[in-house]
Amino acid sequence: MNIHAIVAIYKFEMARTFRTIWQSIVSPVISTSLYFVVFGAAIGSRITEIEGVAYGAFIVPGLIMLTLLTQSTMNASFGIYFPRFTGTIYEILSAPVSAFEIACGYVGAAATKSVILGLIILATSWLFVPIQIAHPVWMIAFLLLTTITFSLLGFIIGIWADGFEQLQIVPMLIIMPLTFLGGTFYSTHVLPPFWQNVALLNPVVYLVSGFRWSFFEVADVSPGISLGMTLAFLVICLAVVWWIFKTGYRLKK
Repeated sequence: MNIHAIVAIYKFEMARTFRTIWQSIVSPVISTSLYFVVFGAAIGSRITEIEGVAYGAFIVPGLIMLTLLTQSTMNASFGIYFPRFTGTIYEILSAPVSAFEIACGYVGAAATKSVILGLIILATSWLFVPIQIAHPVWMIAFLLLTTITFSLLGFIIGIWADGFEQLQIVPMLIIMPLTFLGGTFYSTHVLPPFWQNVALLNPVVYLVSGFRWSFFEVADVSPGISLGMTLAFLVICLAVVWWIFKTGYRLKK
């Protein structure tokens, strides 16, 4: 394995993040803090608790997951799309670097940015509400699996997209609505039975539920099912990335 190539791509992507730190880090943290103020403080004062957890604390895992899903996707999609846009992707493809090593560099950097962002938001949430993490190892596991999975998804979108507008379509019109409907601000148990069953068709429900269970040991679905679904999404994304490099889809013209 060409470790030097992976590290070079990884460092380049991380350097781009720190050159745009206001957009990459500060802006998402401020946006999420506003959610804490609006939903945690304003609405939380009227909703005492859900399933034995104070409402302000209950929404913290959902808000972290909302940021992780959108930022992982957007970071990875822009990271691979930009060299395609400028034509420098051909320098990488002609270099002695395998598809696996290219994906490791871009996806690893995007996942690292999202993990940093998630930990900053978690630290920020302690300024608003007291939080205890019941299963920190599982919390880190769900955090890593989610960021890697959605960074792979963003990598796929970055290769598929033909313009900057298409880069925004999936994160803004699909992932964010699914996250809002996936139990970010509520438990699906409060929904009528019919809509509880409909909610199970939303894959984000399993991600939010598993992540929230690692904090409070309350979940909409079994933690084992959440972990299985997360791993299934990861395998699907890995298979699609493998197919892209095998066929040269949108890379070789």
